[in-house]
Amino acid sequence: MMHYSTNNFLKIMVMKLVKRFMMLFAAALIVNSVAAQEKTVSVGGAPMYPSKNIVQNAVNSKDHTTLVAAVKAAGLVETLQTPGPFTVFAPTNTAFNMLPAGTVETLLKPENKGTLTTVLTYHVVAGKLDSKELSRLIKEGNGKAQLKTVAGGTLWASMKGNKILLTDEKGGMATVIIKNVYQSNGVIHVIDHVVLPRS
Repeated sequence: MMHYSTNNFLKIMVMKLVKRFMMLFAAALIVNSVAAQEKTVSVGGAPMYPSKNIVQNAVNSKDHTTLVAAVKAAGLVETLQTPGPFTVFAPTNTAFNMLPAGTVETLLKPENKGTLTTVLTYHVVAGKLDSKELSRLIKEGNGKAQLKTVAGGTLWASMKGNKILLTDEKGGMATVIIKNVYQSNGVIHVIDHVVLPRS
Protein backbone atom coordinates (compact mmCIF):
# COMPACT_ATOMS: atom_id res chain seq x y z
CA MET A 1 0.00 0.00 0.00
CA MET A 2 2.84 2.33 0.91
CA HIS A 3 4.60 1.51 -2.36
CA TYR A 4 1.39 2.34 -4.26
CA SER A 5 0.94 5.73 -2.58
CA THR A 6 4.61 6.64 -3.22
CA ASN A 7 4.09 5.86 -6.89
CA ASN A 8 0.98 8.00 -6.92
CA PHE A 9 2.82 10.85 -5.24
CA LEU A 10 5.63 10.65 -7.82
CA LYS A 11 3.13 10.57 -10.67
CA ILE A 12 1.37 13.67 -9.31
CA MET A 13 4.69 15.50 -8.91
CA VAL A 14 5.77 14.58 -12.44
CA MET A 15 2.41 15.69 -13.83
CA LYS A 16 2.70 19.03 -11.99
CA LEU A 17 6.20 19.58 -13.31
CA VAL A 18 5.14 18.72 -16.87
CA LYS A 19 2.14 21.06 -16.59
CA ARG A 20 4.34 23.88 -15.27
CA PHE A 21 6.86 23.32 -18.08
CA MET A 22 4.09 23.33 -20.70
CA MET A 23 2.71 26.61 -19.30
CA LEU A 24 6.16 28.23 -19.42
CA PHE A 25 6.70 26.88 -22.94
CA ALA A 26 3.32 28.24 -24.07
CA ALA A 27 4.10 31.64 -22.53
CA ALA A 28 7.45 31.73 -24.36
CA LEU A 29 5.71 30.87 -27.62
CA ILE A 30 3.19 33.69 -27.14
CA VAL A 31 5.96 36.23 -26.45
CA ASN A 32 7.92 35.08 -29.50
CA SER A 33 4.89 35.13 -31.77
CA VAL A 34 3.98 38.65 -30.66
CA ALA A 35 7.53 39.79 -31.51
CA ALA A 36 7.38 37.96 -34.83
CA GLN A 37 4.00 39.51 -35.63
CA GLU A 38 5.26 43.06 -35.13
CA LYS A 39 4.38 44.67 -38.45
CA THR A 40 7.46 46.25 -39.99
CA VAL A 41 8.09 48.37 -43.07
CA SER A 42 11.39 47.98 -44.90
CA VAL A 43 13.29 51.26 -45.36
CA GLY A 44 16.79 51.35 -46.79
CA GLY A 45 17.00 47.57 -46.66
CA ALA A 46 16.20 47.37 -42.95
CA PRO A 47 12.97 46.57 -41.09
CA MET A 48 11.55 49.50 -39.13
CA TYR A 49 10.06 48.28 -35.84
CA PRO A 50 7.02 50.08 -34.37
CA SER A 51 8.35 49.22 -30.90
CA LYS A 52 11.55 51.25 -31.51
CA ASN A 53 11.88 55.02 -31.58
CA ILE A 54 12.67 57.22 -34.59
CA VAL A 55 16.44 57.28 -34.01
CA GLN A 56 16.73 53.55 -33.22
CA ASN A 57 15.07 52.75 -36.55
CA ALA A 58 16.62 55.46 -38.73
CA VAL A 59 20.22 54.45 -37.94
CA ASN A 60 19.59 51.09 -39.69
CA SER A 61 18.40 52.55 -43.00
CA LYS A 62 21.08 52.61 -45.70
CA ASP A 63 19.03 55.30 -47.48
CA HIS A 64 19.20 57.73 -44.54
CA THR A 65 22.87 57.86 -43.53
CA THR A 66 23.05 61.58 -44.45
CA LEU A 67 19.94 62.38 -42.41
CA VAL A 68 21.27 60.45 -39.40
CA ALA A 69 24.64 62.22 -39.65
CA ALA A 70 22.83 65.57 -39.82
CA VAL A 71 20.62 64.73 -36.82
CA LYS A 72 23.75 63.84 -34.82
CA ALA A 73 25.58 67.00 -35.93
CA ALA A 74 22.58 69.15 -34.94
CA GLY A 75 22.36 67.49 -31.52
CA LEU A 76 18.79 66.31 -32.13
CA VAL A 77 19.29 62.64 -31.23
CA GLU A 78 17.97 63.03 -27.67
CA THR A 79 14.96 65.08 -28.83
CA LEU A 80 13.93 62.46 -31.39
CA GLN A 81 14.19 59.72 -28.75
CA THR A 82 11.71 61.43 -26.41
CA PRO A 83 8.08 60.17 -26.31
CA GLY A 84 6.97 62.90 -28.75
CA PRO A 85 5.02 61.98 -30.72
CA PHE A 86 6.57 63.35 -33.90
CA THR A 87 5.82 63.12 -37.60
CA VAL A 88 9.12 63.11 -39.50
CA PHE A 89 9.36 63.68 -43.24
CA ALA A 90 12.66 61.90 -43.87
CA PRO A 91 14.64 62.79 -47.02
CA THR A 92 16.72 60.00 -48.53
CA ASN A 93 20.44 60.27 -49.30
CA THR A 94 19.44 60.82 -52.95
CA ALA A 95 17.26 63.75 -51.87
CA PHE A 96 20.19 65.37 -50.05
CA ASN A 97 22.39 64.77 -53.10
CA MET A 98 19.95 66.85 -55.19
CA LEU A 99 20.85 69.97 -53.20
CA PRO A 100 23.43 72.29 -54.78
CA ALA A 101 26.98 70.92 -54.56
CA GLY A 102 28.60 71.51 -51.17
CA THR A 103 25.33 72.31 -49.36
CA VAL A 104 25.34 69.25 -47.10
CA GLU A 105 29.05 69.58 -46.28
CA THR A 106 28.53 73.27 -45.39
CA LEU A 107 25.50 72.51 -43.19
CA LEU A 108 27.42 69.82 -41.30
CA LYS A 109 30.13 72.27 -40.21
CA PRO A 110 29.96 73.08 -36.46
CA GLU A 111 29.60 76.81 -37.14
CA ASN A 112 26.39 76.14 -39.12
CA LYS A 113 24.68 74.05 -36.41
CA GLY A 114 21.88 76.63 -36.01
CA THR A 115 20.99 76.58 -39.72
CA LEU A 116 21.21 72.77 -39.83
CA THR A 117 18.89 72.48 -36.82
CA THR A 118 16.36 74.80 -38.50
CA VAL A 119 16.45 72.77 -41.74
CA LEU A 120 16.03 69.46 -39.92
CA THR A 121 13.27 70.59 -37.56
CA TYR A 122 11.46 72.00 -40.61
CA HIS A 123 10.98 68.31 -41.54
CA VAL A 124 9.31 67.56 -38.20
CA VAL A 125 5.71 68.17 -37.16
CA ALA A 126 4.41 67.64 -33.62
CA GLY A 127 1.90 64.79 -33.35
CA LYS A 128 1.44 61.46 -35.10
CA LEU A 129 0.11 62.27 -38.57
CA ASP A 130 -0.17 59.09 -40.62
CA SER A 131 -1.40 59.15 -44.23
CA LYS A 132 -5.03 58.71 -43.14
CA GLU A 133 -4.81 61.75 -40.84
CA LEU A 134 -2.91 63.79 -43.46
CA SER A 135 -5.56 62.91 -46.06
CA ARG A 136 -8.29 64.02 -43.63
CA LEU A 137 -6.53 67.35 -43.01
CA ILE A 138 -6.03 67.87 -46.77
CA LYS A 139 -9.72 67.20 -47.43
CA GLU A 140 -10.69 69.48 -44.53
CA GLY A 141 -8.51 72.24 -46.02
CA ASN A 142 -10.15 71.92 -49.45
CA GLY A 143 -7.14 70.19 -51.03
CA LYS A 144 -4.34 71.68 -48.93
CA ALA A 145 -3.36 71.12 -45.29
CA GLN A 146 -1.19 73.68 -43.52
CA LEU A 147 1.31 71.98 -41.20
CA LYS A 148 3.20 73.88 -38.52
CA THR A 149 6.73 72.49 -38.23
CA VAL A 150 8.82 72.20 -35.06
CA ALA A 151 11.12 74.83 -36.64
CA GLY A 152 8.19 77.25 -36.55
CA GLY A 153 7.73 77.33 -40.31
CA THR A 154 4.93 76.00 -42.50
CA LEU A 155 4.65 73.04 -44.86
CA TRP A 156 1.65 72.47 -47.11
CA ALA A 157 0.42 68.95 -47.79
CA SER A 158 -1.71 68.08 -50.80
CA MET A 159 -2.64 65.01 -52.84
CA LYS A 160 -1.76 64.00 -56.38
CA GLY A 161 -3.66 60.82 -57.14
CA ASN A 162 -2.93 58.64 -54.11
CA LYS A 163 0.42 60.33 -53.39
CA ILE A 164 0.97 62.91 -50.66
CA LEU A 165 2.94 65.97 -51.77
CA LEU A 166 4.67 68.57 -49.63
CA THR A 167 5.29 72.16 -50.67
CA ASP A 168 7.86 74.17 -48.73
CA GLU A 169 8.12 77.92 -48.08
CA LYS A 170 10.39 78.34 -51.11
CA GLY A 171 7.92 76.65 -53.45
CA GLY A 172 9.93 73.42 -53.58
CA MET A 173 8.09 70.13 -53.65
CA ALA A 174 8.63 66.65 -52.24
CA THR A 175 6.64 63.44 -52.67
CA VAL A 176 6.07 60.88 -49.93
CA ILE A 177 7.56 57.68 -51.39
CA ILE A 178 7.15 55.44 -48.32
CA LYS A 179 4.30 56.30 -45.95
CA ASN A 180 3.27 55.24 -42.47
CA VAL A 181 6.53 53.91 -41.05
CA TYR A 182 5.25 53.71 -37.49
CA GLN A 183 7.58 54.28 -34.53
CA SER A 184 7.10 54.04 -30.78
CA ASN A 185 7.20 57.85 -30.66
CA GLY A 186 5.53 58.82 -33.93
CA VAL A 187 5.58 58.10 -37.64
CA ILE A 188 8.06 58.58 -40.48
CA HIS A 189 7.17 59.35 -44.10
CA VAL A 190 10.11 58.97 -46.49
CA ILE A 191 10.33 61.84 -49.02
CA ASP A 192 12.24 62.23 -52.30
CA HIS A 193 13.39 65.88 -51.86
CA VAL A 194 14.68 68.01 -49.00
CA VAL A 195 12.13 70.67 -48.03
CA LEU A 196 13.55 74.08 -47.14
CA PRO A 197 12.28 76.90 -44.93
CA ARG A 198 12.26 80.49 -46.09
CA SER A 199 15.71 81.80 -45.21
